[in-house]
Amino acid sequence: MQPFRVLIVDDHHHAREGMRAILSMDPSFEVVAEGRSGEEAMSLTEEWMPDLILMDINMSPMDGLEAAKRIKDKFPYVKIVMVTVSDDITHLFEALKKGAQGYLMKNLNPQSWHEYLRAIALDEAPMSRELAYRLLQEFSQQQEKPEAVQSPITGREREILEWVAGGNSNREISEGLGISEHTVKNHLKNIMQKLQMENRVQLTRYVFEQGWLKDKKR
Repeated sequence: MQPFRVLIVDDHHHAREGMRAILSMDPSFEVVAEGRSGEEAMSLTEEWMPDLILMDINMSPMDGLEAAKRIKDKFPYVKIVMVTVSDDITHLFEALKKGAQGYLMKNLNPQSWHEYLRAIALDEAPMSRELAYRLLQEFSQQQEKPEAVQSPITGREREILEWVAGGNSNREISEGLGISEHTVKNHLKNIMQKLQMENRVQLTRYVFEQGWLKDKKR
């Protein structure tokens, strides 16, 4: 298996150096380029075509949020993970809703980085339950809620989506529904293709907009 090609973007040299050092411990990852701004992230993505981008939020003149949006618009296949030193995930909601696949705290241990990034690269990473809960809180506070339209989702697919919105991993979904993890992965692949969505945050928003969680206790 070829290593995942990684682009690191952070305006602090020591932060980039630290991320490179962590990734060098795992042969699953190959750092192909480093950038210092949102603008460089865009040009380096086009030049190197990475599988995965690790990007800081607070950069200038273009921050990580705007860069994530522009990159996903042009290169939808690229996985983007926002990296932060703060546990305030308010700003990360915007990045996640714009297509970023997840977020990492810079102070996590290397093993946690490796496990999470492998799962992201393989489309297997669940949202944390805290993030799932806070996303649903934010969606529910929006003043204008779109009207639910007729869904193309089957009954089994809806069950899986409700588990996804609860922050469950593929393994937890398979155990909860009594089906194989491989079957869960296939269902999620089909659901994302059917809904033209790319990540679990977008699926969680869809579940909320359909009103499927309104009667559930969380």
